[in-house]
Amino acid sequence: MYRFAKAAANLGGQAVRQVRHGSTAPQDFHSKYGLGVLVSGTVFCSAVWGYVLTQTGIVWNLSPVNRMSPKPWRVAEE
Repeated sequence: MYRFAKAAANLGGQAVRQVRHGSTAPQDFHSKYGLGVLVSGTVFCSAVWGYVLTQTGIVWNLSPVNRMSPKPWRVAEE
């Protein structure tokens, strides 16, 4: 377990040094397109839910208040 922790700390340190000093490697997909994918996904999801909530006519029944009434109490027959 000690070797694993030491290796993990070493990898973390290397990554921090690489980010701090700038990497010469080409940018990967996430650093190139990550924000665009996140924003477009958010817009798409919001648009779909906006359509579902406003145009489909689904009755959601979020609260049963004033929609349900208790049954009248039955008096036990003796």
